[in-house]
Amino acid sequence: MNSVVEISQRARSAEQKAQRRQGLLDAAETYFLEVGYEAFSMAQLAKRAGVVKGTLYLYFKTREELFLTLYEQSLIRWGEVFTGYLSGSMTSKVYAKTLYSTALADGSFLPLLIRLEHVIEHNVSIPRLIMSKRVFIDQVEAIAQPTSTSLKLSKVQAIEVVKLMGVLLIGATRTDQGPSLDNEELPEDVQNLIASFSSEPLFVKNAVRLIEGIRAETTPDI
Repeated sequence: MNSVVEISQRARSAEQKAQRRQGLLDAAETYFLEVGYEAFSMAQLAKRAGVVKGTLYLYFKTREELFLTLYEQSLIRWGEVFTGYLSGSMTSKVYAKTLYSTALADGSFLPLLIRLEHVIEHNVSIPRLIMSKRVFIDQVEAIAQPTSTSLKLSKVQAIEVVKLMGVLLIGATRTDQGPSLDNEELPEDVQNLIASFSSEPLFVKNAVRLIEGIRAETTPDI
């Protein structure tokens, strides 16, 4: 009986399979936002989604491939939101603040981004990894175009800015990954040290420096 069910599921149309896949991704993202990366269980996801665990692996070969797909989804979603704010001329500081605030607001994007190279990409096939890198390239291009207009940079400079913002975003976000000390009574010098490493001001300050440094360079457009 089970084999009949499995066969009928695999015989569904491409549209139905795409809908099922997206439904699993939606359930996975909701679950991820609730419990985080480390506590995320494929067995529990299957239970929440109302499918057997094996069904998940028909769509995503590994746990990491599922998270890689969630990352790509969040990257595209964030990029669309961020570029929606890029209209007309914009200062480097406003650009950096907008980039950071929209990335933070997504919920999934930053937690997945900081785990991408060191965790998520380590248990996916090479063809799937290549596909993901091409998604990234496409998004860099999509964000670079309005970045060029808003910051009055050449295309080459805008692409460099977007790439460097990604690297800086990872580094700045990781400074907030330690244990929370919000409710602890701390000496003033320790409080000041922690505040100086807060991710948003750290990101904005260094993003402005990078953008202005790139702007000062004479780079031929291609």
